[in-house]
Amino acid sequence: MTMAESRAITDHIAQKFASKGTPLTTGEPEMKVWLQVEVNHFEPASSQLGWEQVFKPMFGMTTDPAAVEANEAKLSKVLDVYETRLSKSKYLGGDQFTLVDLHHLPNIQVLNGTPTKKLFDSRPKLSAWIADVTARPAWSKVLAMQKQ
Repeated sequence: MTMAESRAITDHIAQKFASKGTPLTTGEPEMKVWLQVEVNHFEPASSQLGWEQVFKPMFGMTTDPAAVEANEAKLSKVLDVYETRLSKSKYLGGDQFTLVDLHHLPNIQVLNGTPTKKLFDSRPKLSAWIADVTARPAWSKVLAMQKQ
């Protein structure tokens, strides 16, 4: 079997190795809903913001302020929903860390070094969740490997 889409790959790995380490799927329909929110609402806006504020400058390209403004508005709407969700559960997919949370980490990491971080910081529940998920030992190992 060949898979090419990152979320399908992570789901396959999480299911195949569910007995090893942290279970990353719950089997609950609610988790699947939040996976769709991430891929359809968080990821597009956050990826575009990363492109504009981090990657374009790395390649000597000029950031488009209008694109940043438009995508910050889109991301703000998603983050408002997240703030409400996180007032009801510890993690986005429920009360345990799951693929829903994991899939957010790369774009959060990129945006934490940009002015867009203000959108995270202005939401206390979201900010606490980000502090929690980015402090996980496995994520720290990923960041350390990137520096090698």
